[in-house]
Amino acid sequence: MTIQRVLHSTKTIAIVGLSNNELRASYFVGYYLKRHGYRVIPVNPREPEILGETSYPSLLDVPVPVDLVNVFRAPDALPAIARESVAINTGALWCQFGVINEEGARIAEDGGVAVIMDRCLKVEHARYVGRMHWLGFNTRRITSVRAGLQ
Repeated sequence: MTIQRVLHSTKTIAIVGLSNNELRASYFVGYYLKRHGYRVIPVNPREPEILGETSYPSLLDVPVPVDLVNVFRAPDALPAIARESVAINTGALWCQFGVINEEGARIAEDGGVAVIMDRCLKVEHARYVGRMHWLGFNTRRITSVRAGLQ
């Protein structure tokens, strides 16, 4: 399965559209991925640093090899991001929920980049690592224990 292969082979993730706002989904996903041992590289021209990491204006400016490009941008931005992903020779292009653009997928696939579209990287990671909870995080509490009088 492509998702499992990507998750197990990835070490460095460039997150295009990573926000410095702690309330944004991209920030939460980036934070989660860092906590699980991935190297997260922010790609956002508006921010010099996010999550303690230098932020780059585009994928072409990232100075290290990138295993996975995770996209938190509007669907119409995907073709250009796919072209950059092919140019930097990344292994996969992961498009978050709602980021669906067939032209972008075709560009990436034609360039040899695996495409995962309309899926959340955090959710899929949690599913395969076994740490999914209905709220989206592991509470480390057995949920079948009923609350009683304390």
